[in-house]
Amino acid sequence: MSNLKKPGQDNQPPGTYKEVGPRGGQISKPRVVKIDQGDRLPPTQEPGRKWEKQK
Repeated sequence: MSNLKKPGQDNQPPGTYKEVGPRGGQISKPRVVKIDQGDRLPPTQEPGRKWEKQK
């Protein structure tokens, strides 16, 4: 579960992140974002959700 990141965390590894539920479960219509080095993770669509880095 350490691969789950809260919205607003900065200095995360660059790459693609997918929005997931509070414990990493799939949600309907998740946002997928691409961040660059040093960028901050954006807000999720609903409170409590997190970001998971895609491989």
